[in-house]
Amino acid sequence: MSQPVCSIVIRAYNEEKHIARLLTGILEQTVKDVQIILVDSGSQDDTVAIASRFPVDIIHIQPQDFTFGRSLNLGIAAAKAELVVMASAHVYPVYPDWLEKLLEPFVDPQIGLSYGKQRGGKTSKYSEHQVFRSWFPDQSVPRQAHPFCNNANAAIRRSLWQQHPYDELLTGLEDLAWARWLLTQGQSLAYAAEAEIIHVHNETLRGIYNRYRRESMAFKQIYPHETFHFTDFIRLWVSNVWNDWRAASGEHVLGKEWANIMRFRAMQFWGTYQGYRRSGPLTWKLKQTFYYPAAAMEKPESKQRNIEPIRYHEGHD
Repeated sequence: MSQPVCSIVIRAYNEEKHIARLLTGILEQTVKDVQIILVDSGSQDDTVAIASRFPVDIIHIQPQDFTFGRSLNLGIAAAKAELVVMASAHVYPVYPDWLEKLLEPFVDPQIGLSYGKQRGGKTSKYSEHQVFRSWFPDQSVPRQAHPFCNNANAAIRRSLWQQHPYDELLTGLEDLAWARWLLTQGQSLAYAAEAEIIHVHNETLRGIYNRYRRESMAFKQIYPHETFHFTDFIRLWVSNVWNDWRAASGEHVLGKEWANIMRFRAMQFWGTYQGYRRSGPLTWKLKQTFYYPAAAMEKPESKQRNIEPIRYHEGHD
């Protein structure tokens, strides 16, 4: 393949339960001429063996060298296409036109980045579903004025990346930092709601805490003057728990979910609070903690699409 329509960069670590489903979903897309690149950061399971059964280029990165930005830079450096799609290994597309819809905004030459909708899987916590609904609404935004985006389901122009690669020192939010730079260049980003994926999370409470702690550390680096006080932790925990309780009550699941909601939101905002207090370099010890761990908002009506979803084998999250 000399010039694919797009290159897809997938970051993976111990994703044997999910990688085949994502790769199957890619092969089911209406966009067929794609290059798939897997950047594996030291998987100890069958991730690489499973991925090898598909038409995938595999790049290896040592765990001690891993950051989100570095793995993306290595993957994009190997990309043959101008349009580069980024996907986490534990996501999978809902519809066969996922790539088509994600790439559609690039018809506008002023669009340098697009990102799509995310929804939780069966193992996602109730509050995680609420976060996805809040961050990724059902309405597309052709030109977005702020830099929010998410590299679990996004695409960029490689020529712009060549001017400004991803920051390899951030503990997370490399996508936010890059989109912020993009806006300073007179480019814009688009949100494509119809480019929908399922994002499978099955985190422990400790995992939730670590994720939000490392992301808030990165946010503090990107926006040094921002603050997050203990009073912010209390205020946001109380208000988000209350909103989730109201939504859960409307869905008749409050009796089952009320305690899980409290715990998730506590870890989310306690991790954020601790991340804002943390300063210093991204050491190997921190990398082990962040990347290699030991094992009332009303629910909106989902927009129905006139396209048959991809049928995956039963038994997946």
